Amino acid sequence: MRTSRTVFLIDDDDAVCHALSVFLEGAGYRVRSFSSAEAFLEKADSALEGVMVLDQRMTGMSGLELQAELNRRGANPSIIFISGHGDVQMSVKAIKAGAINFLEKPFNNDELLTSIREAFSYADKSKKQRNMTTEIRKCHASLTDREKEVLQHVVAGMSNRHLAELLGVSDRTVEVHRSRGMKKMGAASLPDLVRKYTLCQKAG
Repeated sequence: MRTSRTVFLIDDDDAVCHALSVFLEGAGYRVRSFSSAEAFLEKADSALEGVMVLDQRMTGMSGLELQAELNRRGANPSIIFISGHGDVQMSVKAIKAGAINFLEKPFNNDELLTSIREAFSYADKSKKQRNMTTEIRKCHASLTDREKEVLQHVVAGMSNRHLAELLGVSDRTVEVHRSRGMKKMGAASLPDLVRKYTLCQKAG
């Protein structure tokens, strides 16, 4: 069954590229093949809506160098490395930089398919998280300075009464700012507010 999922295949071995393209298309994926990292950077869409199957050792830019360049650009792609010359140090470096897996040639095609499915699952979760973070940051930006001040103390565990004393206002005023702030943040409860506020702070 064909899907709308795209696999970017980057390998300077034409035979490997052809064989994997046929296999992956047979598994239902759309495949875009590139014979070098440079060709990929020149022609691929900047959005990178897909998973990359990337050879490590190629003529010109290596797979790890391409990964580093994409990370520098903020693309953060889901990458599966394949290599006939891999070692533990190389695979650890790739994984630490965000790769999903590092397969040594020759590898089992089922193992590749499993890794691709895991990569798409990870990409979906990452995209959902990025979208959520973006939305939360927009909500936070819509808060007034007073609402931000109130919510920051609320998230830290301060009661309305103590917060009112700190700010020199009435309990009712604190409650109004707290209620409006939670509504703008889309928080249904205090735990929900804490989660969203924490996520917003982590995102900077």
